[in-house]
Amino acid sequence: MKDYTIPTHNICPRSISFSLEDGKIFNIKFAGGCPGNTKAIAKLLEGTDAQRVVDLLKGNDCGGKGTSCADQLALGVEKALA
Repeated sequence: MKDYTIPTHNICPRSISFSLEDGKIFNIKFAGGCPGNTKAIAKLLEGTDAQRVVDLLKGNDCGGKGTSCADQLALGVEKALA
């Protein structure tokens, strides 16, 4: 299992950490942000195919910021997969 921590931009959490193993995502944690939403995202995606996470969440916008917690997670996963 390989662990990643990515800095974030223009969202409440300061960083997002996650693990990848056999193409699946685990242990998603947001440093900051709305606990209810970030914990829900983490629970829903636990064990999901990492490319599916990118496909589902990339481009998701929060309040016209051009990004969101979900989008930043997708961008980090996409970079980790590259």
